[in-house]
Amino acid sequence: MKRPYRSKSFKVEISFAAKIPMQAIASALRGQESENFQEAIRVLDIILRQNASKQGCLLVRQSFFHNDPNSCTDVGGGVLGCRGFHSSFRTTQSGLSLNIDVSTTMIIQPGPVVDFLIANQNVRDPFSLDWTKAKRTLKNLRIKASPSNAEYKITGLSEKPCKEQTFTLKQKGGSDEDCIEITVYDYFVKHRNIELRYSSDLPCINVGKPKRPTFIPVELCSLVSLQRYTKALSTFQRASLVEKSRQKPQERMRVLSDSLRRNKYDAEPMLRSCGIAINSSFIQVEGRVLPAPKLKVGNGEDFFPRNGRWNFNNKKLAQPTKIERWAVVNFSARCDTRGLVRDLIKCGDMKGIAIEAPFDVFEENPQFRRAPPMVRVEKMFEEVQSKLPGQPQFLLCLLPERKNSDLYGPWKKKNLAEFGIVTQCIAPTRVNDQYLTNVLLKINAKLGGLNSLLAVEHSPSIPMVSKVPTIILGMDVSHGSPGQSDIPSIAAVVSSRQWPLISRYRAAVRTQSPKVEMIDSLYKRISETEDDGIMRELLLDFYTSSGKRKPDQIIIFRDGVSESQFNQVLNVELDQIIQSCKFLDENWNPKFVVIVAQKNHHTKFFQPGSPDNVPPGTIIDNKICHPRNNDFYLCAHAGMIGTTRPTHYHVLLDEVGFSADDLQELVHSLSYVYQRSTTAISVVAPVCYAHLAATQIGQFIKFEDTSETTSSDGGLTSAGAVPVPQLPRLQEKVCNSMFFC
Repeated sequence: MKRPYRSKSFKVEISFAAKIPMQAIASALRGQESENFQEAIRVLDIILRQNASKQGCLLVRQSFFHNDPNSCTDVGGGVLGCRGFHSSFRTTQSGLSLNIDVSTTMIIQPGPVVDFLIANQNVRDPFSLDWTKAKRTLKNLRIKASPSNAEYKITGLSEKPCKEQTFTLKQKGGSDEDCIEITVYDYFVKHRNIELRYSSDLPCINVGKPKRPTFIPVELCSLVSLQRYTKALSTFQRASLVEKSRQKPQERMRVLSDSLRRNKYDAEPMLRSCGIAINSSFIQVEGRVLPAPKLKVGNGEDFFPRNGRWNFNNKKLAQPTKIERWAVVNFSARCDTRGLVRDLIKCGDMKGIAIEAPFDVFEENPQFRRAPPMVRVEKMFEEVQSKLPGQPQFLLCLLPERKNSDLYGPWKKKNLAEFGIVTQCIAPTRVNDQYLTNVLLKINAKLGGLNSLLAVEHSPSIPMVSKVPTIILGMDVSHGSPGQSDIPSIAAVVSSRQWPLISRYRAAVRTQSPKVEMIDSLYKRISETEDDGIMRELLLDFYTSSGKRKPDQIIIFRDGVSESQFNQVLNVELDQIIQSCKFLDENWNPKFVVIVAQKNHHTKFFQPGSPDNVPPGTIIDNKICHPRNNDFYLCAHAGMIGTTRPTHYHVLLDEVGFSADDLQELVHSLSYVYQRSTTAISVVAPVCYAHLAATQIGQFIKFEDTSETTSSDGGLTSAGAVPVPQLPRLQEKVCNSMFFC
């Protein structure tokens, strides 16, 4: 029944907030940033958002998504990847710049609610759906109900199926007493004459208030378009998204040019009133291509990488290890285990790694195949211990699933934290020489070998680093997936060891409060004489591994912080590191270099007139960089697919006094010391290692799956009051190893 139309009057009050001087931008371009500068830029960005909003776009911060089915791609599970555009203003050396880029967000598949749920839960028909799960998934989504086409927000589901769920219906023209109890099904079929084909046994969609529900049969409900999906993607969804959203440089340029034309920013009256006109062509910048550093491989042989890549064909590893006491454990993976071992030994021999025959191959007892992961690991270890004469040096573990095996975390924890055994997990599917070589690179690094190193390390002749004891740190914090607001964040710091080498690292990992970005355990004084922080552990290891030398220079690479947090890196994290140094020796005053590495930005480079990505080693330090700060962009790697994303390095502090060339050369070289692969990587190795260490040790703590909850509000910046579960420390035998490789 339609309710009688009642007019409502609203009182709107507009109050003066502030006057924002737009000349603050001009001052910032001259290198004189004021407190009004960020606000002035924000005003311009708000105008861009308003422009997109008028076109009916979905707004996600500074990214805008049009309701265009052609820009959506199905990634499975009822989720679409929607391609849109990032658009924001930045101050650069060449003036005020508009930064635009292709951006992708996840949206719910529009259309019938039932179709979405079937895809989301991967079932055959609506009668196989888990409605408890569906209720969580649908909450707060917007639907259109046919035939009225009215839009509602879902508040829940009915407790009973459509044919049993009743409500009180007032009779037309009757008094309040003239009410009848009627089922939702009968009301729609008999009173509204709407045919319902399959809704009778399914719950209804509730779009009402808690005390006054309004039920609509599920088959009459369709999800409206452009509704964000904020839960974590599965491995398969993520892989599908990456594959379907990548674009070659030329295609990306064309799409961006079209976007700029379509948005007609020049016709935006608010921008014009601010005195802003936008040039429709890309900015031209000059870059340099740094030559790849010379590498040393086995037998002192020199090797020159080409196009950011090299290989070990007919070459030996620089410092191969010996694998003597080892065994293989197979968690029901289907493969020819004996053949795999034979090929591994043969491949190792070609690379210079002497691998003895394994003590045994332990096959999982079939009766435990369906047991919980912890039990399977426990039983396997019992068998290994009962048959091995002593503790093995190394265990090769065969897992049945290639991705996200639930055995991985418990197995790593058992080996590293309880027994101190180096282990390598593999899920062999296509085993060939290349695959085995890659596995051996990881094993060799974990056991203390080196696959390749820089020629300037070998000599040693790295400017500013080889002559003065220098420790290089990589720092990263990993947070739980969106929606996992109660999962502790994992802080990892890796440090170089055995100076003057810069290719060997070890890691220290701690938990901290969820979504806290600043690392709070670098210095942790627990008594007058005790510091249990990360830095003490790393500095002592450097001292013992580098011939009893303290580092006089500490170079810090920090990953994953935004520009608004740069001051916190210096005031919170660097301060803890200084305190840790002072705690070890009051008179010790090392010099610091602090560099932030950013990958999460929207700057891309294209070669004019070429379909290819910029060559590896491309460095840009002019025009589009900050007007005053010391920053540069580096594409160290060869972009094989899609468009290369450069790493944006910000030098926040340099007490050592590097020349621009020497520092850029060092950063470039650190992209070539990654022991897991034979390619230059996109960001310096210490940062990559920190990320790997955080991810691997994070698997030690098994949390309940809370990924169904909605995304939490933004990141906190100070520790919360919730107690954080502590990670177990690694055994002494492996804590200094590159276990994370």
